[in-house]
Amino acid sequence: MKITQIETLRTEEFSNVLWVRVHTDSGLFGLGETFYGAAAVEAHIHDTLAGRLLGRDPLRIEAHNKEMVNLPMAQSSTGAEYRAASAIDLALWDLFGKVCGQPVHQMLGGLCHDKVRVYNTCAGYGYVRSNRIKPVDTWNFSDAEGPYEDLKAFMTDAGALAESLLEQGVKGMKIWPFDPAAIENNGLYITAPQMKKAVEPFEKIRKAVGDKMEIMVEFHCLWNLPAAKQIARTLEAYAPTWYEDPIRMNSPAALADYARSTNVWVCASETLGSRWPYKDMLDRDATDVVMADLCWTGGLTEGRKIAALAETYHRPYAPHDCTGPVGFAAAVHSSFSVPNTLIQESVRAFYTGWYKELVTDVPRIENGFVLPMEGVGLCTDLLPAVFERPDLHVRRSTL
Repeated sequence: MKITQIETLRTEEFSNVLWVRVHTDSGLFGLGETFYGAAAVEAHIHDTLAGRLLGRDPLRIEAHNKEMVNLPMAQSSTGAEYRAASAIDLALWDLFGKVCGQPVHQMLGGLCHDKVRVYNTCAGYGYVRSNRIKPVDTWNFSDAEGPYEDLKAFMTDAGALAESLLEQGVKGMKIWPFDPAAIENNGLYITAPQMKKAVEPFEKIRKAVGDKMEIMVEFHCLWNLPAAKQIARTLEAYAPTWYEDPIRMNSPAALADYARSTNVWVCASETLGSRWPYKDMLDRDATDVVMADLCWTGGLTEGRKIAALAETYHRPYAPHDCTGPVGFAAAVHSSFSVPNTLIQESVRAFYTGWYKELVTDVPRIENGFVLPMEGVGLCTDLLPAVFERPDLHVRRSTL
């Protein structure tokens, strides 16, 4: 079997999502995905990676993963080169499962869990759907598309939102009410009124549901170290589960300083590419929870190494997902195949909403847990309607 064609697909409406289909002479193909800068990733796939992969055996996944990132400009980043490699890697694992007639979690070693806890990232229907991703600017509130405009909800009535999630059995929620202040002040400082405003959702959650809800705090790498420490001290009174990406993830020493300043877990980081920067942070005790986005960090091949590295340092693993539907499926397969999985991120506005416009199957979530996907490969595919969209862009490189 050999790779005969690499195909990319993207749409104008879901402009951050890029799908990759790796076709073979057997008639089977694998589906992968990445997120953000879709056109740039598309160009790298066809202009650089296709020439390295066409005609090759698609089941040599480890070798191909190494080859795709063996470039001077692809060095432990989440840039276009790593996002391209990630998408193709997911497609190769999907294909591997199809060849063997097994789901990807089985190909990765089988189930380590019967079910995995989820938390809800409180995004809304329009969140990050535009091509430009900038905190606050791309929140894109919408009142018309369904009941789960959770971003607007946590900024206005976080207590009611927590009650809504608990009714569905979801006992964890992630919010980011400090972003507006960070953008306004360039992350340099926070005023007393800004602090009071940002703390309101935590007060409302604890007043409404007490300690029944875990609260994960997302900071999007927007703060400098002194301001991040100040916020951390203030929030400790509300017993959050973790602080995620409080500062830019480019200084293990600074993050270790931050971690020593608080008794709340530090989670890092969806922004890291490959296992090497994780090791630097783990060596310095800079992070408590290891988070990776498989669409950015090198795919399932690199993701399982990151999870194993975390286990070596006695740390839990928590895959990121606030991107596209194929990436969500891949993260779920990863979660089930890893013994140190703590919890799986999910976005109910996505998996009950626009994901269903694009793929045949989404992971099943019941009473606060995600269940193993059933089928072969990643257990999902693009809907036929995707190929009929007038805003679809397709590019192919053929052997």
